[in-house]
Amino acid sequence: MAHKKGAGSSRNGRESHSKRLGIKIFGGQPAIAGNIIVRQRGTKHNPGLNVGIGKDHTLFALIAGNVVFKKKADNRSYVSVIPFEVAPVAEDAAPAPTVKAEAKAVKVAAPVAEVEVAEEAPKAKKAPKAKKEEAADTEEAAAE
Repeated sequence: MAHKKGAGSSRNGRESHSKRLGIKIFGGQPAIAGNIIVRQRGTKHNPGLNVGIGKDHTLFALIAGNVVFKKKADNRSYVSVIPFEVAPVAEDAAPAPTVKAEAKAVKVAAPVAEVEVAEEAPKAKKAPKAKKEEAADTEEAAAE
């Protein structure tokens, strides 16, 4: 057994805490006023309509609505919030499936006449394993 207590390394335990950056509410999702949409360093995404920007470049919703991400002609990403009254809801935007009145007729195939199967040719017999036996015989003959 060790007669001294093991010491921990002083090189451990120095990792920085994660900053939890990134998009918090994605395009098409609803946001209420004050919700953080994007946490970022610098303006990777710029504020558009109804979006404010904090001193740490955090983008947040100024009104309730659906979030929209767009790239404009200057090739910058802009984040906007479109009010619920104006924006179509994702469920309403998709066309309703139409129900067909008539079911498709199923065609029934006519019974197929049985075809006579030709008899298979007889299979060739396997060649006897003579090599091993011959080798054993030659060894016995040589031993005598």
